[in-house]
Amino acid sequence: MSTPAQTPIRIFQVATGNVGTEMIKRIGTHRDLELVGLHCYTAEKIGRDAGEIAGLDPIGVIATGTVDEIIAAQPDVVTFHGVFPDEDLYEKVLEAGINIVTTADFITGHHRDENHPHPSGKKVTEVLAEACLRGGSTFYGTGMNPGVNQILGVVCSADVAEIENVITIESVDVSCHHSKDTWIEVGYGLPVDDPSIPDKLEKYTRVFGDSVLLMADCFGLELDEVTFSYELGACTKDVDLGWYQLPKGSLGGNYIKYQGMVDGVPRIETHLEWQMTPHTTPNWDIKGCYITQIQGDPCIYNKHMIFPKRGVDLSNPDNFASIGMTVTGLPALNSIRSVVAAPPGIITSADLPLRGFAGRFKR
Repeated sequence: MSTPAQTPIRIFQVATGNVGTEMIKRIGTHRDLELVGLHCYTAEKIGRDAGEIAGLDPIGVIATGTVDEIIAAQPDVVTFHGVFPDEDLYEKVLEAGINIVTTADFITGHHRDENHPHPSGKKVTEVLAEACLRGGSTFYGTGMNPGVNQILGVVCSADVAEIENVITIESVDVSCHHSKDTWIEVGYGLPVDDPSIPDKLEKYTRVFGDSVLLMADCFGLELDEVTFSYELGACTKDVDLGWYQLPKGSLGGNYIKYQGMVDGVPRIETHLEWQMTPHTTPNWDIKGCYITQIQGDPCIYNKHMIFPKRGVDLSNPDNFASIGMTVTGLPALNSIRSVVAAPPGIITSADLPLRGFAGRFKR
């Protein structure tokens, strides 16, 4: 399904957590996008104006709470910004002929297939692909990391003759991501020696294995396996972030590696260098950016650094958090026109044209 360039694409957004709330604000700055509906999971938000929910003036879009209302609105695309996927909603929307762009735990689908069995017994990707086929719709998962960070890793290799190893690194302070549900799932705040933490970390971050597979697909490299390893940082004192508490001795930082192996040698890697607080041991040199390192002929070192626009006061924690939510959700918004124009089925970033990663100039 395609939409003429001059016609705004009609969006029905799902979820108004941290990312979703920010995206309501951002959709209004896109001339080629129109918010026509909002789906919420919490009863107290249903019936309220989307603008009000996002802290704006009313915009005339009233939040609803059923999939039938999404389908009845006949949007061109659903943008899904929940913390966790809603595969039942995905299937119904896709088979109704509505495209989906999501920032929730999906890059290639390998992780969902392996670690989250579908109730039907089929692989998640089979269920979604069949729904796309029935509806003639397209499904795409993205984000900053995993997502754009790995695309930067691929693009940075364009002038390398012989690649030996590619590493994409997220080196960030994650305290701006005010999602208690996320950090409870990952194990932050639990005693660092709690035996459940490694499984929690891997379960929640396994989608980064997808990011390694995405890069391998772009490079045409067949991997033997994608391995997971970790280091944990224990808080050296009690830490109160205002929205989350980390007792002394609890998990407050980590260094995770997802490594794509060929004959026992790591060839393609994604690393996660996260700190909720600098007061941990061990402690990592958080650089506040995304890094690509390529060993080859020649070697490449690239930093993707993100700064607020001029005049933004970063002493306000809400402004700091807004940057993280913006760079997570904007890759989805900016891809929409290319996704709507794509053939039906599950697609990845490897399938999008370069314009699918282009931002928009200010009106």
